[in-house]
Amino acid sequence: MSDVTRILERAQQGDAGAAKELLPLVYEELRHLAAIKMASQPAGHTLQPTALVHEAYLRLVKQEHREWKGSRHFYAVAAQAMRQILIDIARRKRRLKRGGACQHLDLDQIHLAAESDPDGLLAVNEALEDFTREYSAQAELVKLRFFTGLSLPQVAQTLGISLATAKRSWAFSRAWLYRRLTREN
Repeated sequence: MSDVTRILERAQQGDAGAAKELLPLVYEELRHLAAIKMASQPAGHTLQPTALVHEAYLRLVKQEHREWKGSRHFYAVAAQAMRQILIDIARRKRRLKRGGACQHLDLDQIHLAAESDPDGLLAVNEALEDFTREYSAQAELVKLRFFTGLSLPQVAQTLGISLATAKRSWAFSRAWLYRRLTREN
């Protein structure tokens, strides 16, 4: 059982000190992941890793009466929060631009949604919503890879699956999403 899981269990049992322990542990891990992926971004990009982590953590903390089912569940919810933040930003940018043609996305080159243009991010989000309806387990893997930037070994550990299964699921998911996105262009 991970430290995060133990602290989440203590917090659910009403231990007020557990929340104070959870913040630095989870915050640093999420910040570290975001910083690695955002380091290669050109100067002047609008989203900073710290801002993304802060916003996601604030959304997680505001969820009252949330029953965490361990660290896996917590990180999955964090990935969903980051995804929603990035989608909201992309929608705002798209509204400002008043549309525009979708661009082709190379899913092999995309590792973090914050690196994508708003139109591309929205196209991926729409495709991912359809993918989730058919393949919910694989969709969780995609969300963790694409929206939090976790590596395949990290995703496998978070989801409690083997690395081989994670690799197969990632290959299948990329192919499905690629077909869907290129069909729309």
